[in-house]
Amino acid sequence: MRSLIFISGATGGLGKAFAVECASRGWDLFLTDLHADRLASLTSGIQNTYHVEVHSRECDLTDLPSRTRLFDELKTAGMRFWGLINVAGVDFEGPFSEQTREAIRTIIRLNIEATLDVTHEVLERMDPSRTFRIINVASLAAFYPMPVKATYAASKRFLVDFSLALRDEVRGRGATVTVLCPAGMPTTPGCIEGIDAQGLMGQLTTQNIGTVAAKTLDGALQGRPVIIPGLLNQILQAAGSLVPPTRLASMLGNRWRAAIQARVQAAGTGVRACPVPLRSLRG
Repeated sequence: MRSLIFISGATGGLGKAFAVECASRGWDLFLTDLHADRLASLTSGIQNTYHVEVHSRECDLTDLPSRTRLFDELKTAGMRFWGLINVAGVDFEGPFSEQTREAIRTIIRLNIEATLDVTHEVLERMDPSRTFRIINVASLAAFYPMPVKATYAASKRFLVDFSLALRDEVRGRGATVTVLCPAGMPTTPGCIEGIDAQGLMGQLTTQNIGTVAAKTLDGALQGRPVIIPGLLNQILQAAGSLVPPTRLASMLGNRWRAAIQARVQAAGTGVRACPVPLRSLRG
């Protein structure tokens, strides 16, 4: 069996874009996602179109027994990997005190716990004959204290710091780590609504999913540590680092509350629209 690229959250918008881009480059894949039917359709579609080897396995990455079964299957099959793309993630929008405990735990379990667990497992199965590449999908939100998205932004900041630290640790093993920090991307109907609610700024900071996937893979192959797609987003990140954190949190809080209100008005409900799941629960 040839070594593979492992992609989590494979049937979401960005995960699918990564899977298709990898396959178009002739790379064999292992795909996992919560949605078995979508996973089966994606697997057969990629195999028929690009004629690469594709393995897939349904898995609820927020659930430890489910992850353990997945890892056991990898071991039994003797699978080896030369790349890992951690895409699976979730966001629930709304003030922290109004979030359910389950929503908060789900963000932590998927964005942090599952990412670390999968990374640890796949590193044990790295192909020693090739340079091993890891891509962790964080967010532009990782660089800001972000009211209304407090747990999500903090979880993505964790991924940035973890990725940069891990990058130094695995350098001697012939591996690189790249962390992707995109702004808005039209991956789901909820994400598209959120982008539209932000008006012109939402449109200007949004990036094409396929382009992001392709450029991120190119950057990872070059060993780049951090990728922020889009010149405007890079400027915003740099400018944000110059603003005092308390002031920045106030500015962003006002922006997100206005965006939520715009979504409520657009929907014509007249009631508070949070929490709102902005991404597929598993990618």
